[in-house]
Amino acid sequence: MKMNSNASQTNHHSFILTGIPGMPDKNPWMAFPLGFLYTLTLLGNGTILAVVKVEQSLHEPMYYFLCILALTDVSLSMSTLPSMLSIFWFNAPEILFDACITQMFFIHGFGVVESGVLVSMAFDRFVAIRNPLRYASILTHGLIGKIGIVVFARAFCVVFPVPFLIKRLPFCRSNVLSHSYCLHQDAMRLACASTRVNSLYGLIVVILTLGLDALIILFSYILILKTVLGIASRVERLKALNTCLSHICAVLLFYIPLIGATMIHRFGKHLSPVVHMFMANIYLLLPPVLNPIVYSVKTKQIRRRIIQVFQGGRT
Repeated sequence: MKMNSNASQTNHHSFILTGIPGMPDKNPWMAFPLGFLYTLTLLGNGTILAVVKVEQSLHEPMYYFLCILALTDVSLSMSTLPSMLSIFWFNAPEILFDACITQMFFIHGFGVVESGVLVSMAFDRFVAIRNPLRYASILTHGLIGKIGIVVFARAFCVVFPVPFLIKRLPFCRSNVLSHSYCLHQDAMRLACASTRVNSLYGLIVVILTLGLDALIILFSYILILKTVLGIASRVERLKALNTCLSHICAVLLFYIPLIGATMIHRFGKHLSPVVHMFMANIYLLLPPVLNPIVYSVKTKQIRRRIIQVFQGGRT
């Protein structure tokens, strides 16, 4: 009976999320900027999906992958939305343990999905530039569907153990998390037992997903550059590279905030908690907002269709 009593004392039923560290009274200041970012995410990615659906010239593999990226961005944003609203709009920072684990699963899962989609898009650009005449015959609807299934299945398989790894840990320390949403590494540090298994599994997952994906993307662009340099016409070389610019921007928007947040988490212990909060939020909120803007600016068909809609509205 004594063991059961101790066990019950060492497990929290909820966590406390953190808005602006050390300044909870300033949380309402973030409400409208965050609301604006979430609105931009929904409008931008919704516009991409609608334009690709109605514009026949965009019914190509590249834009099907773009639609998967848009859906992933929206899903990732919606994963953080409940806790963000709870803290910054309703001043309710408490989140139930099971709800925290659920959010953790979706945030990490869609992060791995996004990385996989970026790899798929790199493969798409490689095929388009290396074998332009066979592009449509290689990347058929069936193959695109299979790639999408593999990307989502991989994310599910590698993230599925995470909730169970967290639930097995006893929590007898503070139940205050350092972010506005639940992350595996954030919850893990509050445990009062060894987290070696969790740390090792997290490291393996990061290396075999995000790390491996980054190497594949880099290798793809080495092959793309090699192919482009073999094109005789300077105009054709620039045209081929221009088709990759949007994807390169999307890759940078995903990996630079990720690397920045990781570096600050590892080596920025002396920095203000506000800096940690800012970088962590940028990592999750910035790519879903900017990806549709980048593709709208760089893709003539999408840009033209959006302009037509606005001109029609004025007319």
